[in-house]
Amino acid sequence: MEHDLSVDREFLERFETGLDPQHPETSRIPARILGYGEISSIFAIEGMPAVAFKRMPIFSTVPEAESYAAMFHTYSRHLAEAGLTLPAQATAVVPSAGEGVVLYIVQRQLPGQDFGHHLIHAADRDEVLLLISDIVALIDGVWAFNATRKPHLELALDGQLSNWVRSMQEPSHAVLYIDTSTPLFRIDGREQLDPEKLLKSAPGALRWILRRFFLDDVMNRYYSHRDVVIDLIANLYKEQRPDLIVPVTEAINHSSTFLDRPIQPEAVDRYYRSDRIIWTLFLAFRRMDRWLSRHLLRRRYEFILPGPIKR
Repeated sequence: MEHDLSVDREFLERFETGLDPQHPETSRIPARILGYGEISSIFAIEGMPAVAFKRMPIFSTVPEAESYAAMFHTYSRHLAEAGLTLPAQATAVVPSAGEGVVLYIVQRQLPGQDFGHHLIHAADRDEVLLLISDIVALIDGVWAFNATRKPHLELALDGQLSNWVRSMQEPSHAVLYIDTSTPLFRIDGREQLDPEKLLKSAPGALRWILRRFFLDDVMNRYYSHRDVVIDLIANLYKEQRPDLIVPVTEAINHSSTFLDRPIQPEAVDRYYRSDRIIWTLFLAFRRMDRWLSRHLLRRRYEFILPGPIKR
């Protein structure tokens, strides 16, 4: 893991005070959206081009946010121990202009064209297969690490393409992992992350649906090596490269050291259909919550949601 970044907390407080969550580009300090997560949004903020800011407005108190930040750093340390290369990163807790407090996770900003979901459109087929083989080797390494630490410690991972970066600035064009903001790991079989945090951006009255029918499945899949690899392959549908499904599946079946049996393209299809339903429903609930907050309750809506997603 790279050396940690320093954070200008006063700057972040000024940014947060002047932020318009629905139109960040017109905020007092303008910001540009780099990406979206389930409970965060990722900004580039004017005047600070070298770093990316993940904003998590899901905390009621400072101790709650600081506890999450400590869990984030622990998770990141374990990922590095498991062989993953992470960008320089840091955390800061600042008051929200709305209610509660906001945790910012700050990372060294990496070139957009080096992200996996962009490289699969720009690189030739051999380079794409090499990239995905390198990613799967890193995933295998995490599960090899788990095998030596369980049952005391078990790490989970979200292996989708947008979480991996082929850094041209690193030795041997190393692959970096950037999705450290959801610290999924178990100690002595007990999940360290409160799963309710993942539901914070859904309407309170509808959370029971997600909790009852989807939450356990979503949490548990990230602890399954097979599901993480299938999710990586299925991500090619979302990224509009279905032509790569068969060759990528064949390459992974050949190279992975942890698959208990070969993955079939039909299994990838089934997984993707199920996954699309889950996340389409979750986003629909979040949009409903945004409408209720802004138009009926007349209050600030803290989360920033993506527009239409082509799947």
